[in-house]
Formats: sequence, C-alpha cells, structure tokens
Amino acid sequence: MTVDLKYLFEPKGVIVTGVSSHPGKFGSVALHNILSCGYEGKVFAFGREEATVLEQKVITSFDSIPSNEVDLMILCTPVGVNEELVRRASEKGIKAIFCAAGGYSETGEEGLKAEKRLVALAAELDLVLAGPNGQGIVSPPASLCAQIVAPYAPKGRIAVVSQSGNFVSSFLNYANQTGIGISRSVSAGNAAAIEIVDFLEWFAIDPATDVALCYLEGLEKGRDFFERVKEITKKMPVVLVKGGTTTGGQRAAASHTGSLASDSKIFEGMARQAGITRAPNIESAFEIAATFATQPLPDGPRVLVLTTAGGWGVVTADAISQSSDLVLTPLPRDLEETINELLPPRWSKNNPIDLAGGETRDTIPELLSTASKHPEIDSIIQLGLGIQGNTANLVKNGKFYPEHGLERIVNFHEHQEKRYAEASVEASLASGKPILVASELATTQPNNPMVRNIRDLNRLCYASADRAVSALNHLVRYSSWRNQSN
Repeated sequence: MTVDLKYLFEPKGVIVTGVSSHPGKFGSVALHNILSCGYEGKVFAFGREEATVLEQKVITSFDSIPSNEVDLMILCTPVGVNEELVRRASEKGIKAIFCAAGGYSETGEEGLKAEKRLVALAAELDLVLAGPNGQGIVSPPASLCAQIVAPYAPKGRIAVVSQSGNFVSSFLNYANQTGIGISRSVSAGNAAAIEIVDFLEWFAIDPATDVALCYLEGLEKGRDFFERVKEITKKMPVVLVKGGTTTGGQRAAASHTGSLASDSKIFEGMARQAGITRAPNIESAFEIAATFATQPLPDGPRVLVLTTAGGWGVVTADAISQSSDLVLTPLPRDLEETINELLPPRWSKNNPIDLAGGETRDTIPELLSTASKHPEIDSIIQLGLGIQGNTANLVKNGKFYPEHGLERIVNFHEHQEKRYAEASVEASLASGKPILVASELATTQPNNPMVRNIRDLNRLCYASADRAVSALNHLVRYSSWRNQSN
C-alpha cells in the first residue's frame, strides 16, 4: 500500500523547530526559505527563547499553536529533545515530520538507538517521518521550500528523491539553469521510516509528477525495492544514479548515510529487469529526466538527423550507430522527393539530411513538420540551429551596429531563431514524436536567441549531439521495456 505523503509536500501549515536569532542555524535557515519562496500556509517558529526572527514571533511552547492548523513539522533541533517535540506536535494534529537533524544512525550505535526510538514513536502516533539527517523538502506546486539550504527551483514535472542532500541541490541547480522544473524534491537522509521506494511509489500517483529522479547509495531490502520499482516503472520512468559502486565509495556511503551499498553488477542486472533508467552521473541523470519530462516517448528506434552543415551530422550518425537502442533510419524515398523540391541539388540526399546551406527562411520549419509526420521516422535530432543568432550577436557587439542597415539583419536573424525553436516544439507536439535540438551554444552562449527560446518553450537544448543521442537512447529503451511489460 502506497504511503500517503501529501502532508509532506502540500501541508496546510508548518512548524519549524530550532529557530533562533542566529541566521546561520538550520531552524532559522529553514524558516527563511519557507517565508521567502511564497508559501501561503500558516508558519510557526519554535525556539528556546522568545524573539522575533524574520518578522515572525518565535514561540517557546506548543500551547501557542492552534489545534489542527498545521500538518508538517521540520525538526532542526538536537537528538535529545526531538522525541518530546514530536509528542507535543502530535497533540496539535500534525501528520508529517521532516527531521533535518543529524546525530542518528550515521554516527554509530547510540545514534542508531535514537533513530529506532524516533521511528517507533512516529509509528505509535501514526505520523509520516522523513529523514533523519536530511536536507529538507521542496514542493513548487505548494510554493514550499522547507529545507536548510538553497536553492529553490521552478515548477515542473520532475520529482527528486536522494540519499544525499548535496545532490538534491545539484538537481535543483540544473533545474534553474535549464528551466526544466521540479514537482517535488526530498533529501531522504537515513530513510529510517519512509524509504526511497515509498517516495517513488507516491510520485507515481502524484498528478504533478511525470518522472522520478533518484540518487541512491545503498539498500537494506534490495529484493523488495526492485519488486516494487518494477511496478512503478510500468507507469512512470525512474532515472537513477547509484553511488557506492566501488570499495571506496561503499565505505563513504556507510559513513555518509549509514547505508550499506549493494554489489554493482547485481544492482545493474536487477535495475535492467525492473525498467530503471540508470545514469552514469548526476549531470546526465538530470538531462535524461528532463528529456522524459519534456519529450513524448518514441514508438520505435528510427532516428532522422537534420543539420545545416555536414560535420555535425557525421558525428551524430556515428553516435547513433554506436548506441545500443537507436537506428539511423534510411531516408524514405518519398521524403527525399519532397526535400528535392525544397532544397538546391547539393543537399546530402541521405540521412543525416545535410541542408548544405541551401535553406531559405521557411525550409527548416517545413522540413521539421514534414519529416516528423512520416511513418518511418520515430524521432528527430536537430543540429545547426543558433548560427544566425550567433551572427546577430557578433554584429550587435561590433562597432558598426546599429547603423549601415545592420539592425535589420540582426532582427531577421533573431526572428528566424525564434521560428526554428517554435517549429521544433510545434512539430513534436503535432506528431507526438521527440525532436531534440542540440548545440554547444546551450553552454557557451546560453543567451543565444535559439537557446533562450527553446528554454522558454520548456524544452531542453542539449550541449552536444552526443548528449542528445544518449538521452534519446534512454527514451527508446524505456519505451520498449514499458511496451513489453504492460
């Protein structure tokens, strides 16, 4: 049975413990983040001494809190006082606790005993307990940033759960960089009561979420985890990064979250059987999750490459040919005949479709629309966009702009880049097929008008063709697994 986590992510009110006038203390930081990111529920600051912090009255007794107006408590207080605070908060009607405090099982035997007591108490009081030793919760649909660090992220469709708070921050940083937002995020910490898989199961039924992104160091109940995840991935993709795959990493995992890391080869085999999308690192994990969150699933492996110049197409064709799940599809004859009517004779007449500089202002939108509708094409990788925007940028920064008629050409180039970005998304939505745009400008010139417009349309511009191919490969593999499993 799925654990109900709605009170963690959409509480009607929040208590924060450990609040003091010291702005660096965890309780004060959590209070600041909750008050500063737009949360509209009731907030109560609890501390040892009465004070006013961030225009909020700090209370020293739970008697000051009305009954049944608060669902969530953020524990930022030492181990020795937390059990009493939980009992008192329960009397006020809270439903969920996030324990940010450390000092539990990650510290040794005494910490483990304290952790077991806290878990038993939460069970006795019928409370959801997340943590301990966690960073906090972010829930943009509720404008909630209940965590002891930055950043906050834009609202999107990716749910994050991690045994490392640092990697929650990394994923949220990527969300801010790319504009591909987050639905929920939680640092599970020691995951003493609510396990990683409990979060994943809830994300799978959460209407705000389309894909889960997970960092995992170890499992105590590996078989149970994989059996449950296999049911989750039939409904929702799960992108996972596994830490502790080496002897050194396993020792680090044990001291970090008190968890035991699994054998890497066994884990890999079980992950494949369970339909988990396993990523090699944090950056690629976010990119894969962002692809799942923004692109439709392909019906098959057949890829068409569309490029404005030959070199990009060649290396992309190599990457597709070397991938495990993609096929560089032969160019359909009827599509070739259509392209002959749009381009001068020098175009490549092959896949990749190399326009060879023969395009006019309407060619790329027309080609994207036509190719995406073709029944022998399952997805498209689009290369070479951003060139006109790059030219416009150089002209704007030159000494002759805006005189000599240069303003007109700059406006034309920038307008075309906007059209190309819109055309890629429109063709994808109309055809129900993934169209991935790749350019190094995504990182070298993030304000390039093509990159900026792709971002504004809630799609990801991939920093290289290799990264686009890798992300698409995961889409195809997952789509195939899901079709076979359902």
